[in-house]
Amino acid sequence: MNRRLSSHVTPYLLILPAVLLTLLFVYGVANGILQGFGIIPYLGLTTPTLDYYRAAFTRSDLSLSILYTFYLALSSSVLATLGGVALSAAITRVNMGRKGQLMGIQIPLMTSHAIVALFIISLFSGSGLVARLLYAGGLIDSMQSFPTVLGATSGWGIILVYLWKEIPFVAFCTVTLMSHMGDRYAEAAACLGASPLRTFFSVTLPLCKRTIAKAFLIVFAFAFGAYEVPFLLGATLPKALPVLAYVEFQKPDLANHAYAMALCGIMAGICIIVAIVYFQIMRRERKRPL
Repeated sequence: MNRRLSSHVTPYLLILPAVLLTLLFVYGVANGILQGFGIIPYLGLTTPTLDYYRAAFTRSDLSLSILYTFYLALSSSVLATLGGVALSAAITRVNMGRKGQLMGIQIPLMTSHAIVALFIISLFSGSGLVARLLYAGGLIDSMQSFPTVLGATSGWGIILVYLWKEIPFVAFCTVTLMSHMGDRYAEAAACLGASPLRTFFSVTLPLCKRTIAKAFLIVFAFAFGAYEVPFLLGATLPKALPVLAYVEFQKPDLANHAYAMALCGIMAGICIIVAIVYFQIMRRERKRPL
């Protein structure tokens, strides 16, 4: 009797942590949405309003902030996708084992973005290692003339941090698929006279395009919504949209949390639109024969 009861209860106990985490996530999202509409019960705000969204949309720097965030996310995503596909193809060509393929790309994935940002600062700041080496070699007149990574409006330091993490991520998503399809289709293409390069672009990439598109979307959504790297390395003006929301949330007035959540709602809405477009493209691709 006890064994039978245990066999029925054990699956529910095993899934309980996942259920609790899911409920916590749903509660946080729902609470943020309600705060964006001005519902904060512990402050006595219980009436829904669009005033905070109106205030957010009428900000003079909102459009510039959105464009700057799009620039950072799109540049990082495109470069990370290209680099990840190239890295995945190189790993597949080396013909390493499964463990060997994944070992080299897991180390950057385990490094936090904040640590990578500090590493980039130590290398490319005005007093960083690269500036010191260039100055010692006589290539620049002073270390101050080196284009520092801190506060650069081009955001090249932010993009470097994302590339360090996201190139291995894209490779992690595609290397298994490439390695499994490589031998069979490569031999067939070679029998038809195709070169290895032609095989890669005409056979391997089209077969991996859905996986690559999914990895691109994940990288874009993350880069669009992340705040820590733009906060550490980004320019004062314009601020990335997540940094703008974070700064507003940190203000002493608790009622300002609703305004910050409205900015987060705008950011989430943009990501949802991108996701809808992506899924529409994927649906059309599924209907087309390979």
